[in-house]
Amino acid sequence: MWLFGRKGASGFSWSSTAEEVTHGIDATGLTAIVTGASSGIGAETTRVLALRGVHVVMGVRNMDAGKKVKDKIVQEIPSAKVEAMELDLSSMTSTVNVSFVSSNNAGIMATPFMLSKDNIELQFATNHLGHFLLTYLLLDTMKKTARESGREGRIVNVSSEAHRFTYSEGICFDKLNDQSSYQSWRAYGQSKLANILHANELTKHLKDDGADITANSLHPGAINTNLFRYNNVIDGICRTVGKFVLKNPPQGAATTCYLALHPQVKGVSGEYFSDSNLAKPTSQAKDATLAQKLWDFSMNLIKT
Repeated sequence: MWLFGRKGASGFSWSSTAEEVTHGIDATGLTAIVTGASSGIGAETTRVLALRGVHVVMGVRNMDAGKKVKDKIVQEIPSAKVEAMELDLSSMTSTVNVSFVSSNNAGIMATPFMLSKDNIELQFATNHLGHFLLTYLLLDTMKKTARESGREGRIVNVSSEAHRFTYSEGICFDKLNDQSSYQSWRAYGQSKLANILHANELTKHLKDDGADITANSLHPGAINTNLFRYNNVIDGICRTVGKFVLKNPPQGAATTCYLALHPQVKGVSGEYFSDSNLAKPTSQAKDATLAQKLWDFSMNLIKT
């Protein structure tokens, strides 16, 4: 379909793959942690970063699945530097035990109402708060590495166009755990809005600190992955017609890999991307007051 192949200002399009957007880039010497790396776009992101010479740490909940992905990558790319590390982003205890960030990708979508081990609404806990804590724990190390190596650090939050369909107030700070007002798809949109706001507010803090680190967010595209596992109807439809209208993992991982490695985005921070091109999020996603409030709210939660 010609529309999907139409290139934007970056020279890439909807149909570009992760290998295509990183073609010719030598990333030897860089280290990245990729969450949700045991399947889908996380696994493909891991593979392509490793292909370009990055030492990749896979953050996975299921170590058996992670090891299978790792072994497959090493079999294909014998020189690949890949290791798997157990990481459950829904649990702050699990996240605290991590010692390394590049791609905040792991996520769940439109789940029934559930609370995390820390008694926080599960989608917000997994999609936003776990990544917020992981990034917070790694920032000092990233700053030191960027300063000593002279190479820019990059933080990439995988958001979604679903941020457009959050609750009317954007983030329900006072009703986060209110089951009676819970709507699974709006809660998902809320967590994806939080990903964008996090990257934007983080950009402000990094600039204030004079750190050579960027933070951006992105929409990977509608992708036929296991994110739809909590909705049997949608999952069935996607498996039937998805190959005609949805991205495959190589295409879905493209924007993440573009933001992680491409020289075109050097120094670019606090922006939202789609199809490896700049995109325009909602006005709520650009609300600096809301971003600051979310930052303070999240900091209080991780320090509780």
